[in-house]
Amino acid sequence: MTLWRKRINFSRPTISLVLLLFLFLGYPPLYAASDSPDPNIGSSVESPAAGKQAEEAGSVPVTTAEKPSDDEYGNVTEEEAGGGEELRIADPIEPFNRAIYHFNDKVYFWVWKPVAHGYKYVVPEDVRGIFSNFYENIKAPVRIVNNLLQGEPGFAAIELAKFFINSTLGVGGLRDCAKECFGINGRYADFGQTLGKYGVGFGFYLVLPLLGPSSPRDGVGWLADWALRPTTYVSSEWFSPESVGLYVHEKVNDTSFHLGEYEMIKDAAIDPYVAMRDIYIQYRMKLIER
Repeated sequence: MTLWRKRINFSRPTISLVLLLFLFLGYPPLYAASDSPDPNIGSSVESPAAGKQAEEAGSVPVTTAEKPSDDEYGNVTEEEAGGGEELRIADPIEPFNRAIYHFNDKVYFWVWKPVAHGYKYVVPEDVRGIFSNFYENIKAPVRIVNNLLQGEPGFAAIELAKFFINSTLGVGGLRDCAKECFGINGRYADFGQTLGKYGVGFGFYLVLPLLGPSSPRDGVGWLADWALRPTTYVSSEWFSPESVGLYVHEKVNDTSFHLGEYEMIKDAAIDPYVAMRDIYIQYRMKLIER
């Protein structure tokens, strides 16, 4: 019995690590465009292995062909991202970042995209929409706490009301009843954004094989937001197979609404690496300024 328990205790963190590696190396959510039903990362443009922290910037993005876009969480449009003063971020380790970007790019096309395509083919759009609503609902604590920290108690109260309505009338968050029935819209907020509002700078640009486009500030923000997600505590371990598995499914479901977006950006860019970096910095700055 003791040996069996030791085997279980060893296998759980191993499985968690494998799932995390698969998720972050293959998932392409660039903060710059993934705000829809899933603000955790938020924004609608996806790039290989760019988890929002992300998560987390935003909601579950959706393609215009499948779901109507909305500005409930302050999505950044192409016009907004392209206009205004040019923004910069320090990139002192560009050779390293480029190497990781190209690695993530290959993993996206060879692994993550085929998986998302298969998932989209098997799971009907309506069911995927239900999953999006569910994941968006359980991330309410992230938005509530960060809105409070940003000095927005009114929006925190709105997010709390949304969570209560969707958890009850919305049958555990499977339906966004707060919006559909009462027209209640919330405000996306994450801890990286909160730090930015208090004057903490990006630091420098960093592309990670696990988190993709990021920075020291937003990396810390992602970890803080992970601690606020209820799914983190489905097990006694912070990164358990259960919590990581749910996160992987959330991102696969999210990506199924955005297939083709990353390819469009890449094909249109002279230098895709620079394009992804610019989209990242512009989107994150827009979140902080609003």
